[in-house]
Amino acid sequence: MRTPLYDSHVAAGGRMVGFAGWDMPVQYSGILAEHKAVREGVGVFDISHMGEFFVGGPGSVAWLDSLLTNNVASLPDGTAQYSLLLNERGGIIDDLIVYRLGAENFLLVVNASMIDEDAAWMTNRLVEGVTFENRSAEFAALAIQGPLAGGIFEKLFGRGMPAARNRILQIGGDFVVTTGYTGEVGFEWILPATEATAAWQRTLEAGATPCGLGARDTLRLEMCYPLNGSDLSPDRTPLQAGLGYFVDLEKADFVGRAALVAQKLAGLPDRLCALRVTDKAPPIRPHYPVWVDGKPVSETTSGALSPSLGEGIALAYLPGEFSKPGQEVEIEVRGKRFRACVRKKPLYQKAS
Repeated sequence: MRTPLYDSHVAAGGRMVGFAGWDMPVQYSGILAEHKAVREGVGVFDISHMGEFFVGGPGSVAWLDSLLTNNVASLPDGTAQYSLLLNERGGIIDDLIVYRLGAENFLLVVNASMIDEDAAWMTNRLVEGVTFENRSAEFAALAIQGPLAGGIFEKLFGRGMPAARNRILQIGGDFVVTTGYTGEVGFEWILPATEATAAWQRTLEAGATPCGLGARDTLRLEMCYPLNGSDLSPDRTPLQAGLGYFVDLEKADFVGRAALVAQKLAGLPDRLCALRVTDKAPPIRPHYPVWVDGKPVSETTSGALSPSLGEGIALAYLPGEFSKPGQEVEIEVRGKRFRACVRKKPLYQKAS
């Protein structure tokens, strides 16, 4: 599949690759340059492959709270929260953002590869008093990220960008939200697919650097933001993934809650840990074996060379006894092992 911006990416020199069933740009000028643009200036990503669900009705709050881990009832109008959709075993189906448009109206943005599965899971559990619309095909979206994003916002919309994170504005038929996946300030612009090409061009003319999936991956990995399908899966819970902050076990029952309560009482079998390579090593990729004391104990779920740190970084689920910061491990790359160390999250922090 192609987003409405496919031709724009090709015209701009984007190198296209397959991602979650979509043809997407992995880079334009190069991953290092695009990564730097977001950390020091402002970049724009095409995220039109993401899904948009609209939920409404008098029963919408209770229904969403019965399916999602975070507390939807506590979400003020015009704000957003990160949440997770679980199976009965407490495993992660998808991670998503919930935007509260009004008392009984919500927008959910879900991962591209999970649109159909999420929609089926939710509609199969639909109850009276709730409406659900999968309108993913109607919308495109841009992520404008970086310390200079406020200037782009003002040029595009003629007003200042909200200083607070996790806010949503409705501007005409568009949704503009101060969320992102890079660790930088910025916003995401959700708009009708028919207007995507013009919006992309306006954003570039305003000074944003076009950025692809490669930089998006290194940026999120430096921040230790998990990627669904790699770091998150139906076989592991939010507690194992270090996402307990986004799980409200005190609210009314939700799908997967009983499994999480049992796991919390029994103790976690492993935890998603951040690793920083201390040896000079080839780039770290997913599924590289992780060794401790001469024995393989796990494998990486994500990995890359960090442009900001100049070292290899990775995420991996490690048994509890090996998950504390300071734990030394080795990562095997093409038959050779390289030293690494468990670090506190995030791996990258901006200088004060």
